Order: sequence, then structure tokens, then C-alpha cells
Amino acid sequence: MSQNIHDDKILILDFGSQYTQLIARRVREAGVYCEIHHYGIPAEDFLAFNPRGIILSGSPESANLEDSPRVPDYILNAGLPILGICYGMQTVSQQLGGQVEGSSKSEFGYARIEIPSGSVLLSDLEHSIQQGNVFLHDVWMSHGDKVTQVPEGFKVIASTESAPIAAIADESRKIYCLQFHPEVTHTKSGQEILNRFVHEICQCGRLWTPANIIEDAIVKIQQQVGTDKVLLGLSGGVDSSVVAALLHRAIGEQLTCVFVDNGLLRLHEGDQVMETFANNMGVKVIRVDAEDEFLGKLAGEADPEAKRKIIGNTFIDVFDREASTLGDVNWLAQGTIYPDVIESAGSKHGTAHVIKSHHNVGGLPDDMNMSLVEPLRELFKDEVRNIGIALGLPHDMIYRHPFPGPGLGVRILGEVKKEYCDILRQADAIFMEELHRADWYQKVSQAFVVFLPVKSVGVVGDARRYSYVLAVRAVETIDFMTARWAHLPYDLLETVSNRIINEIRDVSRVTYDISSKPPATIEWE
Repeated sequence: MSQNIHDDKILILDFGSQYTQLIARRVREAGVYCEIHHYGIPAEDFLAFNPRGIILSGSPESANLEDSPRVPDYILNAGLPILGICYGMQTVSQQLGGQVEGSSKSEFGYARIEIPSGSVLLSDLEHSIQQGNVFLHDVWMSHGDKVTQVPEGFKVIASTESAPIAAIADESRKIYCLQFHPEVTHTKSGQEILNRFVHEICQCGRLWTPANIIEDAIVKIQQQVGTDKVLLGLSGGVDSSVVAALLHRAIGEQLTCVFVDNGLLRLHEGDQVMETFANNMGVKVIRVDAEDEFLGKLAGEADPEAKRKIIGNTFIDVFDREASTLGDVNWLAQGTIYPDVIESAGSKHGTAHVIKSHHNVGGLPDDMNMSLVEPLRELFKDEVRNIGIALGLPHDMIYRHPFPGPGLGVRILGEVKKEYCDILRQADAIFMEELHRADWYQKVSQAFVVFLPVKSVGVVGDARRYSYVLAVRAVETIDFMTARWAHLPYDLLETVSNRIINEIRDVSRVTYDISSKPPATIEWE
């Protein structure tokens, strides 16, 4: 590469919006690297990051309160292009001498904005309707407060009936502010707006591509590990599979994959992993049967956070033993991705609330004998999949539904037992088979079955059955930061339920989880 793919980059300041990760994904879809940082990023970190432009996220806060989050003055005065979204618009307006007030009429959902001609950011968008010198465009609003007076030097570049100041700009300073959300798909030309900002206004190139990311990762891996040996815990999921292919291309025989059959995997998964990697890809894979060790350490433990840490620590114990057997292994590779870091409050400033610890972020012991290699740590799931396809991995492998690192350990509520694992494995296999048969597997982003440690009365034939309850879960999502429960056809759900109850004698009842994220998480634990 003639240029570092991180040179042209955008800084996203997070004020607590549920859409912040979507902003980042859209910027990267535009071929530009970006990072999310807390709005209070220290000046030295801001200068070291050296962005070409700044995007300010929305927020549940109100900009007209005295203790509201603010953009640091050294960022407002840095002379860089700024795009304020929703709260970002309001706080910029307030800080630069404008006025923000609570509105008697909130806007949540679709709105049609009027855009006068001449706006660099908004004029003549692809999905606009032109009426004379005005463009009409459908956008997505989500706000209660609104700007009622623009700061000096700004002009109004969009309006609605209830929000006459729906977008403003000081084009001499390259500061643009939008009351609506261009990052959500409901804003029809949202991607085009963000493209204009990062490419035309910030002058960023399109360096963030799968091919460039792979080349950059290979160079960094080679620089990081040198001639050392690397051990990868291979689960067969998308993330670890892409890491395996990436490391194999970067360091070849220096890589040894350890596939730990921990008794918490899906039906026949161990055999499938070995067939795919060892036999078809030529990757060196060692299979370790550790079911008794994992289940033994999990015995009696019902707390989900404790289970995650037990599983994570046990993985490291196994890897340490295998590394000792192999000799001179200094590095442990992992498939950690950006959402793992965010949800584990692992961001640099640590201001996020811990939702749940990921075994490969929050569950690693301090005295681990190996250093970490995490080549996917700054990537979202869709970017990981794109990388996998570019590396030549099979489509079915790359677009297989995500499977959590702790496996069935977090899909069994309460204590984990082999009996529960066996029941869950069979039920999950039935669910996957029926999703494929009905052509719904690729229409949902993730689907699985959850074991509930309660029993319910059922009737099978003329006999009473007092057996376990299972929950079926399927969601639709783009980034796994937010998700909607999948509206599966009733006849499909009926078929799944009937098969599970008829084919697994230890199950008497099947339920369907209709919780979205938020407020629920995708996994139950």
C-alpha cells in the first residue's frame, strides 16, 4: 500500500446515543477508518489521533442544561470539519452562542425536510424531490429539544414544519449540524450525506477496503510476532475462522490452532471444525477433549458472569498446557471484535457500563503466560465477514450464525450439566434444520435455543410428561449492537416446537422469545 489505511480517519465523539456504532459502520462503509471515543477525550489523545474530521453523536441528554455533556473547546477550535448529529447539533449550537429549547412537539420517526439549493452537504441528494429551488427529502428524527436560534455565522440548510431549524451550516468553518439521523437506514440518502462529509468536506480517500485491511493486518501480525509461534483457540465460528485464515496467510507454519472440545458445542461441531480446517485448509489443528474439565469446573455455578469467567479461565488453562507441550509459544491469538470490546466496557476511557463480560475480553487471567494477538479487534462483524470472503473462506462458514465463545454455557440458564447440554444440542440442531428447510436461515442474523432449568407438565399420547422448557430465539440485526426479534412464520414455529417435543423426550414445552435489543441482549446470559 502506498498509504497507511489509518491515515485518513474520522473521530466520532460518543455522547451516549444508541446509534453511535451505526455512525461508525456507515463511515467505514464509505471506505474511511474511524474510531469511537468518549466526548471528553483528552487533548493529547485527540492530537495523537489526528483525524481529518469529527462527527458528534446523538445523546439522551438535554443540551440546554448547565451540566450537559459538551464538546471540548480544543476540538471546536481545531479548524477541522465537524458534523453534529441530533444532540451533536444542539450542543454545538449552544456552545457557539445559539439557543436550544425544549419543544412542545417532539419528532420521533419519519419527517420530510425542505432543503434550499446551495447546500454542499444536502442539496440534490439522490432520493430528493425537487420543487423549484427546494429539495424535499425523507429523514428519520428522534428528538425532543430543538435549536431555536442559530449561532453567528451559521445558516439554515434544512427545515420541517415543527423544527424550522432542522440543519445548519457554517461552510466557511466546515461545521455542519443535522437534527435528523443520517446513520439510520430510514433516512433514504443517509449514506450519501455521510459520504459527502467524509470525502468531499473532509477530503478522506477510500482506503478502508477488505483488501487493504488484510494487507495491513498481515504486516502488523508479522511485525508483532516476528518468528515466534502463535497459538489460536479455534472455535469454528466466524471470528476465529477468519483469524485462523489471516494468521495462516501471515505466518504459515508458525501458527498452531487448538480446537477445544469443551462439551459446550453444537451437535457434531467438533468433527465439522476438524474437517474444514485440518483437512481442507491445511491449517495445523490440535483437537483437545476437555468436556470433563469444563463441566467439572462449572458444576454448581449458576451466576452467568461467573460462568463466563470460569469458561474463559479454563480455556486459558488448556491453551497454556498445549503451549507448554508445543514449546516456545509466546502468543495467544483471539477473535475479539469491536462490539466485544464495547460491551465489555473495554474502550480506552472505560465509561461504558458493563453489560456482560465476553470470555475473550473480560475473562482472561492477569497471570496468563502468553501475550495476545487480536487482529480483528477494531472490526465490526460485517467487516469480519467481508474479510473472510476476501480471504477465500467458504460462504457457508462465513455466514454461519454467530456462536458465543462460552458456547452452550450461556444458553443454559443456571447450572450447566451434561444432561442439559445434550438436550440443548438436539433441539438446536432441529431448529437449524427447519430454518434451512424453510429458507429462513439466511433471513435471520442469529438463531438458537435456550435451556430453562424449570419443568412443566405436558401430555404425550395419553401419558403425563413432566419435563424441561426450552426457548427458541431468532433476531434480525445489522451490527449486533441493536436487534429486532425475527417474525418467523407461525407454521415454521409450530413445526420446530412439534419436532422438539416429539423427538426429545425430556422436553415438554417450547416458547418463542420476542424480546428486542435493547432492552434485552441477544443471548440470554
